[in-house]
Amino acid sequence: MIRSRLRSDTGASRLKVFVLLAVALASLSACSWFGSKRHAMPDPTQIIVTGAPTDSLVFIDGAQTGEATPSNNHSKVLNVAPGAHTVAIQMGGKFIYREEVELNAGEHRVVTVLSGATR
Repeated sequence: MIRSRLRSDTGASRLKVFVLLAVALASLSACSWFGSKRHAMPDPTQIIVTGAPTDSLVFIDGAQTGEATPSNNHSKVLNVAPGAHTVAIQMGGKFIYREEVELNAGEHRVVTVLSGATR
């Protein structure tokens, strides 16, 4: 009888240790679920092209990005990498405007097209 009682006490002790470890691990992992914070996404770096003639094409660093705008009253917003960029406007097969811009991360730069000018 003493042996059987010893065996059942050992089994109960192991079960208690197992349950205690499981609860401790669950508690620790729950801390990371609730303690994590979401970091705000940084603002995109943007070039905003305004004043380009209707049906003109916008180029950034020699790559065409599409038509400038459906009408002169709207701006074209382009997400770009931080750094130096060349903005060019083409109309009728000729480049009518070119401007060099330097942007830092998250900066928004407005490029106002002055037809036939270069900055």
